[in-house]
Amino acid sequence: MQEILKDSPIRIATRKSQLALWQARWTQKGLKALGYTSELVLIESQGDQDMRAFVNLQGQGFFTKAVQDAILEDRADMAVHSFKDLPSAPHPKLEIAALSPREDPRDVLIMLRSKLGVDVWERELREVGELPLARGWGVGSSAIRRQQQLQMLRADLNCQELRGNVPSRLAKLRQGQHDAIILAAAGIKRLQSEGLDLSDFALFPLCPKLMIPAPAQGVLALECHRDNYQLAQVLNDLNDMESYRCVAAERGLMSMLQAGCQLALGAYAKREQGIIQLSAWYEGNYVEVSHVHPEGAAMLAYQALGRPAH
Repeated sequence: MQEILKDSPIRIATRKSQLALWQARWTQKGLKALGYTSELVLIESQGDQDMRAFVNLQGQGFFTKAVQDAILEDRADMAVHSFKDLPSAPHPKLEIAALSPREDPRDVLIMLRSKLGVDVWERELREVGELPLARGWGVGSSAIRRQQQLQMLRADLNCQELRGNVPSRLAKLRQGQHDAIILAAAGIKRLQSEGLDLSDFALFPLCPKLMIPAPAQGVLALECHRDNYQLAQVLNDLNDMESYRCVAAERGLMSMLQAGCQLALGAYAKREQGIIQLSAWYEGNYVEVSHVHPEGAAMLAYQALGRPAH
Protein backbone atom coordinates (compact mmCIF):
# COMPACT_ATOMS: atom_id res chain seq x y z
CA MET A 1 0.00 0.00 0.00
CA GLN A 2 1.38 3.38 -0.92
CA GLU A 3 1.95 5.94 1.82
CA ILE A 4 -0.65 8.69 1.77
CA LEU A 5 1.19 11.97 1.24
CA LYS A 6 -0.16 15.28 0.03
CA ASP A 7 2.19 15.21 -2.96
CA SER A 8 1.26 11.68 -4.12
CA PRO A 9 -2.23 10.98 -5.54
CA ILE A 10 -4.69 8.72 -3.72
CA ARG A 11 -5.78 5.98 -6.15
CA ILE A 12 -9.57 5.65 -6.24
CA ALA A 13 -11.06 2.47 -7.72
CA THR A 14 -14.37 3.01 -9.50
CA ARG A 15 -16.60 1.41 -12.09
CA LYS A 16 -16.83 3.11 -15.49
CA SER A 17 -20.52 4.01 -15.53
CA GLN A 18 -21.52 7.66 -15.62
CA LEU A 19 -23.03 7.42 -12.14
CA ALA A 20 -20.02 5.62 -10.64
CA LEU A 21 -17.74 8.28 -12.11
CA TRP A 22 -19.92 11.01 -10.57
CA GLN A 23 -19.50 9.29 -7.20
CA ALA A 24 -15.72 9.03 -7.63
CA ARG A 25 -15.43 12.69 -8.66
CA TRP A 26 -17.50 13.73 -5.64
CA THR A 27 -14.91 11.93 -3.51
CA GLN A 28 -12.08 13.63 -5.39
CA LYS A 29 -13.59 17.03 -4.60
CA GLY A 30 -13.77 16.14 -0.92
CA LEU A 31 -10.15 14.99 -0.87
CA LYS A 32 -9.05 18.11 -2.75
CA ALA A 33 -10.72 20.27 -0.09
CA LEU A 34 -8.57 18.46 2.48
CA GLY A 35 -5.42 19.13 0.44
CA TYR A 36 -5.01 15.72 -1.24
CA THR A 37 -4.71 14.90 -4.92
CA SER A 38 -6.23 11.75 -6.39
CA GLU A 39 -6.52 9.70 -9.57
CA LEU A 40 -9.16 7.26 -10.81
CA VAL A 41 -8.53 3.57 -11.41
CA LEU A 42 -11.27 2.31 -13.75
CA ILE A 43 -12.67 -1.17 -13.06
CA GLU A 44 -15.20 -3.38 -14.84
CA SER A 45 -17.34 -5.44 -12.45
CA GLN A 46 -19.25 -8.70 -12.89
CA GLY A 47 -22.49 -6.70 -12.93
CA ASP A 48 -21.17 -4.63 -15.84
CA GLN A 49 -20.06 -7.65 -17.87
CA ASP A 50 -22.95 -10.09 -17.24
CA MET A 51 -26.33 -8.60 -18.17
CA ARG A 52 -28.44 -11.56 -17.05
CA ALA A 53 -31.09 -11.04 -14.36
CA PHE A 54 -29.51 -10.79 -10.90
CA VAL A 55 -31.45 -13.86 -9.78
CA ASN A 56 -29.42 -15.88 -12.31
CA LEU A 57 -26.01 -14.60 -11.14
CA GLN A 58 -23.94 -16.48 -8.58
CA GLY A 59 -22.58 -14.91 -5.39
CA GLN A 60 -22.90 -11.35 -4.05
CA GLY A 61 -21.32 -7.97 -4.64
CA PHE A 62 -21.82 -8.01 -8.42
CA PHE A 63 -20.87 -4.32 -8.64
CA THR A 64 -18.41 -4.16 -5.75
CA LYS A 65 -16.12 -7.23 -5.60
CA ALA A 66 -13.93 -6.28 -8.58
CA VAL A 67 -13.52 -2.78 -7.15
CA GLN A 68 -12.58 -4.21 -3.75
CA ASP A 69 -10.10 -6.57 -5.41
CA ALA A 70 -8.26 -3.53 -6.79
CA ILE A 71 -7.52 -2.46 -3.19
CA LEU A 72 -6.55 -5.96 -2.09
CA GLU A 73 -4.16 -6.30 -5.05
CA ASP A 74 -2.64 -2.85 -4.40
CA ARG A 75 -3.89 -1.42 -7.70
CA ALA A 76 -5.87 1.19 -5.76
CA ASP A 77 -5.85 2.73 -2.28
CA MET A 78 -9.59 3.10 -1.84
CA ALA A 79 -12.95 2.52 -3.48
CA VAL A 80 -16.22 4.40 -3.74
CA HIS A 81 -19.42 2.33 -3.62
CA SER A 82 -23.11 2.95 -3.71
CA PHE A 83 -23.53 1.55 -0.19
CA LYS A 84 -26.71 -0.33 -1.10
CA ASP A 85 -24.64 -2.53 -3.46
CA LEU A 86 -22.36 -3.87 -0.72
CA PRO A 87 -23.16 -7.28 0.84
CA SER A 88 -24.22 -7.30 4.50
CA ALA A 89 -21.04 -9.06 5.69
CA PRO A 90 -18.02 -6.71 5.66
CA HIS A 91 -14.83 -7.88 3.98
CA PRO A 92 -12.37 -8.99 6.70
CA LYS A 93 -9.46 -7.03 5.17
CA LEU A 94 -11.38 -3.86 4.27
CA GLU A 95 -13.26 -1.19 6.20
CA ILE A 96 -15.79 1.51 5.47
CA ALA A 97 -13.92 4.62 6.58
CA ALA A 98 -16.56 7.22 5.69
CA LEU A 99 -20.12 7.71 4.47
CA SER A 100 -21.42 10.57 2.33
CA PRO A 101 -24.37 12.75 3.26
CA ARG A 102 -27.54 11.01 2.10
CA GLU A 103 -29.10 11.99 -1.21
CA ASP A 104 -32.85 11.42 -1.72
CA PRO A 105 -33.38 7.79 -0.53
CA ARG A 106 -36.66 7.22 -2.39
CA ASP A 107 -37.39 5.13 -5.46
CA VAL A 108 -38.90 7.00 -8.38
CA LEU A 109 -41.46 5.81 -10.95
CA ILE A 110 -40.61 7.15 -14.42
CA MET A 111 -42.88 7.28 -17.48
CA LEU A 112 -42.95 9.05 -20.79
CA ARG A 113 -45.04 12.24 -20.55
CA SER A 114 -46.68 11.33 -23.87
CA LYS A 115 -48.09 8.19 -22.25
CA LEU A 116 -49.91 10.25 -19.62
CA GLY A 117 -51.39 12.89 -21.90
CA VAL A 118 -51.02 16.65 -21.63
CA ASP A 119 -51.94 17.28 -18.01
CA VAL A 120 -48.88 15.95 -16.22
CA TRP A 121 -47.61 17.05 -12.85
CA GLU A 122 -44.88 15.63 -10.68
CA ARG A 123 -45.65 14.71 -7.08
CA GLU A 124 -44.74 12.12 -4.48
CA LEU A 125 -47.06 9.11 -4.67
CA ARG A 126 -48.22 8.06 -1.21
CA GLU A 127 -51.08 5.62 -1.87
CA VAL A 128 -51.49 2.60 -4.15
CA GLY A 129 -54.46 4.32 -5.77
CA GLU A 130 -52.18 7.14 -6.94
CA LEU A 131 -49.99 4.90 -9.11
CA PRO A 132 -50.69 6.12 -12.69
CA LEU A 133 -50.33 2.62 -14.14
CA ALA A 134 -52.96 0.80 -16.22
CA ARG A 135 -53.75 -2.87 -15.70
CA GLY A 136 -51.24 -5.13 -17.43
CA TRP A 137 -48.58 -2.45 -17.97
CA GLY A 138 -44.95 -3.59 -17.93
CA VAL A 139 -42.77 -1.99 -15.25
CA GLY A 140 -39.01 -2.46 -15.54
CA SER A 141 -36.67 -2.88 -12.57
CA SER A 142 -33.55 -4.91 -11.80
CA ALA A 143 -34.16 -5.06 -8.03
CA ILE A 144 -36.00 -8.10 -6.66
CA ARG A 145 -37.08 -5.90 -3.72
CA ARG A 146 -38.85 -3.45 -6.04
CA GLN A 147 -40.40 -6.20 -8.14
CA GLN A 148 -41.84 -8.01 -5.12
CA GLN A 149 -43.13 -4.86 -3.41
CA LEU A 150 -44.74 -3.70 -6.65
CA GLN A 151 -46.41 -7.09 -7.13
CA MET A 152 -47.85 -6.85 -3.62
CA LEU A 153 -49.14 -3.35 -4.33
CA ARG A 154 -50.48 -4.11 -7.82
CA ALA A 155 -50.73 -7.80 -8.73
CA ASP A 156 -52.19 -6.79 -12.11
CA LEU A 157 -48.89 -5.27 -13.28
CA ASN A 158 -46.21 -7.09 -15.27
CA CYS A 159 -42.81 -6.78 -13.58
CA GLN A 160 -40.07 -6.85 -16.22
CA GLU A 161 -36.32 -7.33 -15.85
CA LEU A 162 -34.36 -4.14 -16.54
CA ARG A 163 -30.54 -4.06 -16.53
CA GLY A 164 -27.97 -1.48 -17.61
CA ASN A 165 -26.77 1.93 -16.46
CA VAL A 166 -29.19 4.81 -15.91
CA PRO A 167 -28.98 6.34 -19.42
CA SER A 168 -29.46 2.92 -21.08
CA ARG A 169 -32.48 2.15 -18.88
CA LEU A 170 -34.04 5.48 -19.82
CA ALA A 171 -33.31 4.72 -23.49
CA LYS A 172 -35.22 1.43 -23.18
CA LEU A 173 -38.18 3.34 -21.75
CA ARG A 174 -38.03 5.81 -24.66
CA GLN A 175 -37.95 2.89 -27.10
CA GLY A 176 -41.17 1.47 -25.63
CA GLN A 177 -39.63 -1.70 -24.15
CA HIS A 178 -41.42 -0.82 -20.89
CA ASP A 179 -44.46 1.26 -19.95
CA ALA A 180 -42.67 2.56 -16.85
CA ILE A 181 -39.48 1.92 -14.93
CA ILE A 182 -38.38 2.35 -11.30
CA LEU A 183 -34.97 3.78 -10.42
CA ALA A 184 -33.29 5.22 -7.33
CA ALA A 185 -33.96 8.95 -7.01
CA ALA A 186 -30.38 9.51 -5.78
CA GLY A 187 -28.79 8.36 -9.02
CA ILE A 188 -31.24 10.39 -11.11
CA LYS A 189 -30.54 13.59 -9.14
CA ARG A 190 -26.77 13.11 -9.28
CA LEU A 191 -26.83 12.67 -13.04
CA GLN A 192 -29.25 15.57 -13.48
CA SER A 193 -26.54 17.78 -11.98
CA GLU A 194 -24.37 16.77 -14.96
CA GLY A 195 -27.02 17.48 -17.57
CA LEU A 196 -29.08 14.28 -17.79
CA ASP A 197 -32.08 15.19 -19.98
CA LEU A 198 -35.40 14.13 -18.46
CA SER A 199 -37.60 16.62 -20.28
CA ASP A 200 -39.71 13.92 -21.96
CA PHE A 201 -40.34 12.01 -18.73
CA ALA A 202 -42.76 12.33 -15.84
CA LEU A 203 -41.13 11.47 -12.50
CA PHE A 204 -43.12 10.27 -9.51
CA PRO A 205 -41.07 9.79 -6.30
CA LEU A 206 -42.52 6.95 -4.23
CA CYS A 207 -43.12 7.59 -0.54
CA PRO A 208 -40.70 5.40 1.49
CA LYS A 209 -43.69 3.83 3.25
CA LEU A 210 -45.27 2.91 -0.09
CA MET A 211 -42.08 1.47 -1.61
CA ILE A 212 -39.43 0.94 1.07
CA PRO A 213 -35.93 1.64 -0.32
CA ALA A 214 -32.93 -0.66 -0.11
CA PRO A 215 -30.81 -0.35 3.05
CA ALA A 216 -28.40 2.59 2.70
CA GLN A 217 -29.96 3.78 -0.58
CA GLY A 218 -28.65 7.25 -1.46
CA VAL A 219 -25.44 6.93 0.59
CA LEU A 220 -21.89 6.47 -0.74
CA ALA A 221 -19.40 4.29 1.15
CA LEU A 222 -15.68 5.10 1.05
CA GLU A 223 -13.67 1.92 1.64
CA CYS A 224 -9.97 1.26 2.20
CA HIS A 225 -7.68 -1.49 3.48
CA ARG A 226 -8.11 -2.20 7.19
CA ASP A 227 -4.35 -1.77 7.71
CA ASN A 228 -4.19 1.60 5.95
CA TYR A 229 -4.68 3.66 9.11
CA GLN A 230 -3.36 6.86 7.53
CA LEU A 231 -5.88 6.83 4.69
CA ALA A 232 -8.71 5.80 7.01
CA GLN A 233 -7.96 8.87 9.14
CA VAL A 234 -8.02 11.10 6.04
CA LEU A 235 -11.33 9.65 4.85
CA ASN A 236 -12.86 9.98 8.30
CA ASP A 237 -12.82 13.75 7.78
CA LEU A 238 -15.39 13.19 4.99
CA ASN A 239 -17.70 11.09 7.15
CA ASP A 240 -21.30 12.23 7.68
CA MET A 241 -22.47 11.13 11.15
CA GLU A 242 -26.17 11.68 10.45
CA SER A 243 -26.01 9.24 7.54
CA TYR A 244 -24.13 6.79 9.72
CA ARG A 245 -26.80 6.74 12.45
CA CYS A 246 -29.61 5.92 10.04
CA VAL A 247 -27.67 3.54 7.83
CA ALA A 248 -26.42 1.64 10.89
CA ALA A 249 -30.04 0.73 11.70
CA GLU A 250 -30.85 -0.30 8.12
CA ARG A 251 -27.65 -2.28 7.53
CA GLY A 252 -27.86 -3.73 11.04
CA LEU A 253 -31.21 -5.30 10.19
CA MET A 254 -29.80 -6.48 6.88
CA SER A 255 -26.94 -8.18 8.70
CA MET A 256 -29.26 -9.85 11.24
CA LEU A 257 -31.34 -11.27 8.40
CA GLN A 258 -28.15 -12.29 6.61
CA ALA A 259 -29.69 -10.65 3.57
CA GLY A 260 -27.55 -10.12 0.51
CA CYS A 261 -27.62 -6.87 -1.43
CA GLN A 262 -29.96 -8.42 -4.02
CA LEU A 263 -32.51 -9.98 -1.64
CA ALA A 264 -36.00 -8.59 -1.18
CA LEU A 265 -35.33 -6.40 1.86
CA GLY A 266 -36.43 -2.80 2.22
CA ALA A 267 -35.23 -0.78 5.22
CA TYR A 268 -35.42 2.97 5.74
CA ALA A 269 -34.52 4.89 8.89
CA LYS A 270 -34.84 8.56 9.75
CA ARG A 271 -33.85 10.35 12.94
CA GLU A 272 -36.17 12.83 14.60
CA GLN A 273 -35.52 14.43 18.00
CA GLY A 274 -32.84 11.88 18.75
CA ILE A 275 -35.04 8.85 17.97
CA ILE A 276 -34.34 6.42 15.12
CA GLN A 277 -37.57 5.51 13.29
CA LEU A 278 -37.05 2.39 11.18
CA SER A 279 -39.47 1.05 8.57
CA ALA A 280 -38.77 -2.36 7.07
CA TRP A 281 -40.28 -4.74 4.51
CA TYR A 282 -39.16 -8.35 4.21
CA GLU A 283 -40.83 -11.41 2.71
CA GLY A 284 -44.13 -9.55 2.45
CA ASN A 285 -44.13 -8.24 6.04
CA TYR A 286 -44.03 -4.54 6.93
CA VAL A 287 -42.97 -3.21 10.34
CA GLU A 288 -42.25 0.16 11.95
CA VAL A 289 -40.16 0.54 15.12
CA SER A 290 -38.44 3.31 17.09
CA HIS A 291 -35.38 3.30 19.34
CA VAL A 292 -32.78 5.76 20.52
CA HIS A 293 -29.91 3.59 19.21
CA PRO A 294 -29.49 2.22 15.65
CA GLU A 295 -28.66 -1.25 16.99
CA GLY A 296 -31.80 -1.22 19.14
CA ALA A 297 -33.97 -0.19 16.21
CA ALA A 298 -32.50 -2.98 14.06
CA MET A 299 -33.16 -5.57 16.79
CA LEU A 300 -36.75 -4.41 17.33
CA ALA A 301 -37.43 -4.65 13.59
CA TYR A 302 -35.80 -8.09 13.47
CA GLN A 303 -38.07 -9.32 16.26
CA ALA A 304 -41.17 -7.66 14.77
CA LEU A 305 -40.52 -9.51 11.51
CA GLY A 306 -40.90 -12.74 13.46
CA ARG A 307 -37.21 -13.52 13.88
CA PRO A 308 -35.96 -14.92 17.23
CA ALA A 309 -33.97 -12.56 19.43
CA HIS A 310 -30.21 -13.13 19.59
